[in-house]
Amino acid sequence: MLSTLLILVTGYFLVTIMGIAIKIFLKPYSSSIESSGIKGAGALIGVFERILVFTFVLTDQYAAISIIFAAKSIARFSELNDRNFAEYYLLGTFTSITMALIIGIIFKLVFGDISF
Repeated sequence: MLSTLLILVTGYFLVTIMGIAIKIFLKPYSSSIESSGIKGAGALIGVFERILVFTFVLTDQYAAISIIFAAKSIARFSELNDRNFAEYYLLGTFTSITMALIIGIIFKLVFGDISF
């Protein structure tokens, strides 16, 4: 039980701090994007996005990942008319989801089904 909890905490910690790597990866592209919205909200949304994707992978709910992408796209629909923003948004979203998927799949391969 304690080892399972430690494994889960480690996984959630990893997907949470992956935002640092994503920020470094996107830095060359961020100069052409005009900042809008609440400062830091995008990073926090990304953290929750990766936590949800990781959880969906661990629970074999891969189809639910599409709901995250759809919800984000609906929220940003009007801004997606700006090509620079749309490309930056897609790069960030796909990078975030891919990293969480990879970490989740690795955890499943290494630790098997993680359940209490």
